[in-house]
Amino acid sequence: MRFLLSLLLILNCQWATVDGQSSTTQTLFSSASSEVPYRIPAIVKNKKGELLAFTDYRHCLSDIGFGRVDLHYRISKDNGRTWGPEQTLIEGNGIEGDHFCGFGDAAVVADSKSNEVLLLCVCGQTPYFQATRDNPNRVAAIRSYDGGHTWGAPEEITESIYTLFDDSQIGPVQSLFVGSGKITQSRKVKVGKYYRIYAALCARPGGNRVIYSDDFGHTWHSLGTVHQSPAPLGDEPKIEELPDGSVLLSSRPGWGNLNSGRFYNIYGQESWSAPIASAECPSGVKAENNVTNGEILIVKVSPIRVKSKIKSQEPRERSVNAQCYIALQSVPLGPGRSNVGIYWKALSSPADYANPESFASGWSGPYLVTTRDAAYSTMCVQQDGRIGFFWEDTSNGRGGYEMLYRPISISTITAGRYELR
Repeated sequence: MRFLLSLLLILNCQWATVDGQSSTTQTLFSSASSEVPYRIPAIVKNKKGELLAFTDYRHCLSDIGFGRVDLHYRISKDNGRTWGPEQTLIEGNGIEGDHFCGFGDAAVVADSKSNEVLLLCVCGQTPYFQATRDNPNRVAAIRSYDGGHTWGAPEEITESIYTLFDDSQIGPVQSLFVGSGKITQSRKVKVGKYYRIYAALCARPGGNRVIYSDDFGHTWHSLGTVHQSPAPLGDEPKIEELPDGSVLLSSRPGWGNLNSGRFYNIYGQESWSAPIASAECPSGVKAENNVTNGEILIVKVSPIRVKSKIKSQEPRERSVNAQCYIALQSVPLGPGRSNVGIYWKALSSPADYANPESFASGWSGPYLVTTRDAAYSTMCVQQDGRIGFFWEDTSNGRGGYEMLYRPISISTITAGRYELR
């Protein structure tokens, strides 16, 4: 029955189908062949152009906060063609109630100008929905200074984040964590040695918060007033920088807002706008009967011009003078956690992202990555110009997924309209 539903949706919605690139899909971590399941993808490209893929290794068979969880990773030095052996980044000690009982839900950023890599994650043994300000969901920072090949000891930074919001008029944050996948580094804002980094928080009560750092994560500040949430009904969030330097929040709705798609909001002119649900906008991002973490990515592209109206007989050529940006948003298209795909939208002028509603409208696609059960996804731009897509595919029923990777070209995602600039 599930197969027939998926097939009908594919036919009715005219999704771009999975193409021959499926042969390049690789299983980086397999829950099916492991006694300990894997979950939660994160991927980043370091300054050398190497890819680093991270995942939870869940001894407790559940989310971080319920027992021992480790973080594992692999490295590719050739744009994902081959991957090095699975390595342990950090092990949870499994001690009940200890601050380092487990480490999970990795969010990562590689500095664009050095070999530094910063990873933030949840640590300890406090479930998110059971945490209080006195016993919070804890936060750890782990650093590498050689592009992610070796890692230092974890540093707990819990209080430096929570205290930012203790005097908030919407109440102190009782529980929070950085949305897994990526931390975003600005292309435009540089203070001293580093370009600014942004991290989006899933927090309760009051929904999402956004923080930033100008010293690559040693100290953090609230982006905007602490008295306002950029998405009061938001759950697991992602963050990205728009072409003009404004900051974009893309948030998974909570379960009480099923079928809302994504909540989008924009920080510009020193304040947040009002958030909007993408599924309520014309040609907005939709996710049927699920609320699941995805990824937002904005890349500079060039349109591919057509030499002739007879497209099947004439090749396309790159327009060397034109350039713009496109936004990519991945979600499980549904029904439920299945059919992960990538929506895309051209950002040809500031009018395309002048406010949350304009950004949330007018999306194309989606390009269908998989037709199976699938959940969380993330992506990065590889050294070779393709998108490194890393996602959870095919639940094994023990709390884990197959963690799959595939390189996908911008041209493939956009059906031949754009390529990476």
